[in-house]
Amino acid sequence: MSLSTHVLDAALGRPAAGVAVRLERDGQVLAEGVTDADGRIAGWTCGAGDHRLVFDTGGYFASRAVDAFYPRVSIDFTVTDPGEHHHVPLLLSPFAYSTYRGS
Repeated sequence: MSLSTHVLDAALGRPAAGVAVRLERDGQVLAEGVTDADGRIAGWTCGAGDHRLVFDTGGYFASRAVDAFYPRVSIDFTVTDPGEHHHVPLLLSPFAYSTYRGS
């Protein structure tokens, strides 16, 4: 299955470029990357089961000299159909975040 993510900085109203992200399963790192200028990472693959995306939000905000409450955001999700594409967006600000299953 293919996996992508998109990080948007709600405080700035634009994509969050330069966010370090890693994909984990069962404590193992499957992939690591950094969001591009459009705040995206695409083309990762993983099979069925429970997974975790970990976003280094503290590093992102520190690089912009912005105080933030959450040093990282971890999103756990379950893949039931490995044939489907999964998109996990993250909308963030220094003191809040939200996510949903995208398409």
